[in-house]
Amino acid sequence: MKLLYKELVLAAHPTSLIFALLGCLVIVPSYPYTVIFMFGCLAPYITFLYARETNDIWYTVILPVTKREVVMGKCMLILSIQLFQLLISIPFVFLRNAVGMPNNVVGMDATVAWYGFGFIIYAIFDFIFFTSYYKSGYKAGKSFVIAALPMVLLMIAVETSAHIPIFSWLDSYALQDLLLQTPILMIGILCYVVSLFFAYRISAKRFEKVDL
Repeated sequence: MKLLYKELVLAAHPTSLIFALLGCLVIVPSYPYTVIFMFGCLAPYITFLYARETNDIWYTVILPVTKREVVMGKCMLILSIQLFQLLISIPFVFLRNAVGMPNNVVGMDATVAWYGFGFIIYAIFDFIFFTSYYKSGYKAGKSFVIAALPMVLLMIAVETSAHIPIFSWLDSYALQDLLLQTPILMIGILCYVVSLFFAYRISAKRFEKVDL
């Protein structure tokens, strides 16, 4: 927890915390809600870029911590930002339904399936970004570009599915459809947990071989 506190206070770029608050965008009537996940993926990039410019890695490794713990601190930071982004969106989903806002005509609504797909997007991006970044410990831009390609493709697929009649149940708030969407949420959470675990394991092993 001390490492997470250090990351939040000293290493997290202020814009990353702002991105975490953008989960509230689900209240916007016509908006591609998967863009919210993109903001959650921009947070690691900007934070790691900021860390490079401020020599955060060098500062952290001179502390009484191992390189594995350095990677763990960053993983916990990104996990906190992304989960907070999803959690803060939930009250706004209930609010939009309470006031009777119409369905999102741009793409998928913030349904149970949407959250599941969000976890999958995060899982894919985080795994690629972390494992690529910790090959060197400083190439944040290259790592972001590599991780962003599958992220964007999945975002497009999710938004497109809302306009395909056979997948209309993914974009529905009807109780029976929400129950059908629950396995997608469970699979998404599982993918996220497993992905972050292996991202940490692989990244830590690679970072241990990096000469700083």
